[in-house]
Amino acid sequence: MTAEFVLAERIAAESVALADLPLCHVRLMDDSRYPWLLLLPRRPGLVEWTELAPEDLATLSLEIAEACNALRAVASFEKLNIGALGNIVRQMHVHIIGRSVGDAAWPDPVWGRGQRQPYAPAERDRLSADLIAQLARRA
Repeated sequence: MTAEFVLAERIAAESVALADLPLCHVRLMDDSRYPWLLLLPRRPGLVEWTELAPEDLATLSLEIAEACNALRAVASFEKLNIGALGNIVRQMHVHIIGRSVGDAAWPDPVWGRGQRQPYAPAERDRLSADLIAQLARRA
């Protein structure tokens, strides 16, 4: 029996599912301080992005670009930060974060800076719907 992709509990608790691209599961981080997406390659047990097969690495790069474009289409920010850290949640995931001068952590990284501020339900639902529509247009 082949192992299945299982979403890390912390990621599930702090984000909202948006879409499945050919490789990645895409989620909106539920933190209204930043426009923030997570991409998780649906490969069981994946910890490091260097463990991906060459064709998956190419697909991941394309999907990161698609997600960046979708985020840019629905949110205002000045700079995109893209990173795959995994110090707390080991499951391989890519952060795509829109940053602006004067945001809650500027100019520092967002990690460990204040408390996550969940979206109001209506705002989260609107942003999620807009992102889902953008990702569907790009698929």
